[in-house]
Amino acid sequence: MAEKVSDLEKAISTLVTEFHKAGGENSNGLNTDQFKNLLSAQLPTLAKTSGGEQGLSTMMQTMGVKDGEEISFSSFWKLIQTQASSLFDQMSPKTTKCTCVML
Repeated sequence: MAEKVSDLEKAISTLVTEFHKAGGENSNGLNTDQFKNLLSAQLPTLAKTSGGEQGLSTMMQTMGVKDGEEISFSSFWKLIQTQASSLFDQMSPKTTKCTCVML
């Protein structure tokens, strides 16, 4: 009998799966074009509101990625952390506000 997987476990698995899918087989990271494709396919709201190339540059700096560097999963996770509170605030009832402290 297969063990039941929680929604949170599925969400984590989806993040990892989509990251690796965007990078292609045997890839440890994403180049800028692969990252842009991942954003538009899986984080369309963020992609639309990022502000074009200047916004992408700011996003890369927030993740700690320098020009020309590959985007590691660790860097991608930093982006997910910053988006978690924002998405929660957008999607939850207006009476609830996320006050999570991110590491």
